[in-house]
Amino acid sequence: MFQDILAQIAYSESFPYLAIVVGATSIAGTLGWRWWKQKNAYKSLESLPSPPKHWLLGNLPQVLAAVKQKKYFQLIFDWSQQLGPMYVIWTNSYPIVVLSKPKAIEDTIINGMRDGSLIRSERSRNAWNDITGPILLGQTGAEWQWRRKVWNPEFSSSSLSKYLEIISQACEQVIETLKKATPSKVVEVDPLFVELTMRVISCLVLGIPVDRNSVSQEGPPLEVSKVYEAMSIVTYRFLRQATGEKTWMKYLPTKNSRDYWAARRYLEEFLTPRIDLALKMREQNKTDLPQVSPLFQESMLVKITAKEPKYNREALIAESVELLIAGTDTTAHSLSFALGSLAFNQRVFQQARDIVDQAWENQGGINIESLKELAYIRAIFKETLRLYPVTTGSTSLQTQRETVIEGKVISPGTRIFWSILAAGRDPEVYANPEEFLPERWLDKSKETTSLPIIGFGSGPHRCLGEHLSMLEATVMLALLLRHFDWELVNGRSSLEDLQQNLLIYPADKMPVRFRLRNLS
Repeated sequence: MFQDILAQIAYSESFPYLAIVVGATSIAGTLGWRWWKQKNAYKSLESLPSPPKHWLLGNLPQVLAAVKQKKYFQLIFDWSQQLGPMYVIWTNSYPIVVLSKPKAIEDTIINGMRDGSLIRSERSRNAWNDITGPILLGQTGAEWQWRRKVWNPEFSSSSLSKYLEIISQACEQVIETLKKATPSKVVEVDPLFVELTMRVISCLVLGIPVDRNSVSQEGPPLEVSKVYEAMSIVTYRFLRQATGEKTWMKYLPTKNSRDYWAARRYLEEFLTPRIDLALKMREQNKTDLPQVSPLFQESMLVKITAKEPKYNREALIAESVELLIAGTDTTAHSLSFALGSLAFNQRVFQQARDIVDQAWENQGGINIESLKELAYIRAIFKETLRLYPVTTGSTSLQTQRETVIEGKVISPGTRIFWSILAAGRDPEVYANPEEFLPERWLDKSKETTSLPIIGFGSGPHRCLGEHLSMLEATVMLALLLRHFDWELVNGRSSLEDLQQNLLIYPADKMPVRFRLRNLS
């Protein structure tokens, strides 16, 4: 009996250790089972080329390091050059298939979104929706459809023509700024174009005057530098989250978290008075309140709020932030790259100037009629988007079921990604891909009429603001060509030293020296 008691005591003392051993074994077994299950689920992808990877973390360390250095786009491009048009990145044991052939990218997006085999990846959707709240880019299915249907008419090419006066006014402000800066002052054009595009999108969406000296009685003034800084912080957080950072990390007591919450709070305080006013107008079914300007009455915010009762304050704040982000950086950075490209392509520069001068003489300035004569200017912008696609690496899709891409069977749950930077330099699609040749977009031959322009995306999710971007760029480039000569202060490095927040931009902000033309 005494021995039985001792045995029970010995067992009870050893029980915690046995529990730890059993627990550890159980965890290891679970992790091992999950690893084995994932490995078998994605076994077909192991035949695809892949960058060298960590045995446990896969390529996640390289990806996160590139994001931290703001060189994520470059990493994806370099791997595309080394590994070919289709390869796989492993984050832990989860695969991301990367494409870099223009036709493969376009067909995959269009066909996959049409037949339901592809949707925006869950990680990408969560990252979009976590910027300030659920937004159009973060939705799928019926939720995406009603939002897109509401906004489509506002951004159609026919609707945007009536906004030409606003766009022209904003572009003329840039010209006046540059005239004051010539002939010796160096101007960083990227921030200048950021101000241009932010003033345009803020006017169209929120009803804020584009004139720097005008006040808006519906809410706080547009302080471009502060709004842009806040936007940059929340979009950089999106990129970190989309590439592996956990959502809960925003609650940690870190500088990144503090910056994020401060930026989000600033944007909400900037937008809320106007959104509350639009909601009040909807509730009272009035558009002629005494504190409301005609510009605000005609804003997209007021129209959308009145048209769609599903939109509440939270959703309108989130959607407005999305439109400010999408309508600012994309066109601004692309304009900087277009300006830089023209500086190093004098043949294109001179031909473009001759066309602008002729249209100006024919129509008396830049207007609806002269825009019809500026196809070459639009081609310059398309060529810029091919060589410097600012949106590369900003979104991804996910397979809903087993599907075939480029002859390879792709398992459900696989993320699909693409390098637009590599796609735009594909010699099989674009002859002389390293040359700046706007003519390729005007050639009517069979080989060139179907050249893909994937910088704006493809399929039903194609960029909502494509027509607005093209119109802004055409007017701004035409005015610059009409009034100035210019040179890049830092030479080609302005086009080669690039960084990525959410979008790609010139690291040096593109410093330029302008010379005013003698038009007398």
